[in-house]
Amino acid sequence: MRMDAAVSPLRRALVLGSTSPYRRELLARLRLPFETVAPHVDETPRPGEAPAALAQRLARAKAEAVARLRPEAIVIGSDQVADLDGAALGKPGTHERAVAQLRAMSGRTVRFHTALAVVCGASGFAAQELATVEVRFRTLADAEIERYLRAEQPYDCAGSAKSEGLGIALLEAIVSDDPTALVGLPLIRTARLLRTAGLELP
Repeated sequence: MRMDAAVSPLRRALVLGSTSPYRRELLARLRLPFETVAPHVDETPRPGEAPAALAQRLARAKAEAVARLRPEAIVIGSDQVADLDGAALGKPGTHERAVAQLRAMSGRTVRFHTALAVVCGASGFAAQELATVEVRFRTLADAEIERYLRAEQPYDCAGSAKSEGLGIALLEAIVSDDPTALVGLPLIRTARLLRTAGLELP
């Protein structure tokens, strides 16, 4: 975690710099009022950029982009990148790409890096954390992959696997210290940073 400045206990608005329905649903579990704002950040990886570094850069960029629009608010940015042997697997977008991703991950361990950034422009507060989840996939037959994709259509999920849905049936094990990280927002770390930023949580 990196912390550049402390925030006063002034009650500030909370903004989620994301349009992801998964992150919105997760953040709602903390029972804090919040708004969502699209960050409009270019998510193109840089040449040679490692998956974890990509996730961290994009999380910070999203938080900072929204903080420029809402400088008085506490802004959350997050990004997730799947990592297979050092290669980044993003959102497949299409059925064909999802098939290719799941074939590549079959019988393998994939690391899902979920980065979190919390920024407040007015106070100068900025903190960042990374949650990495190891996911072991079963050996998957093509027919299993097809049935799963037709049923779940996880084309907006990094690595094509929605563990909170039918995707759990594709897996052998999940190893994590922050179980919500795999869904898209590590709530243990989020709660910790929001407390540090001055918000009151239970």
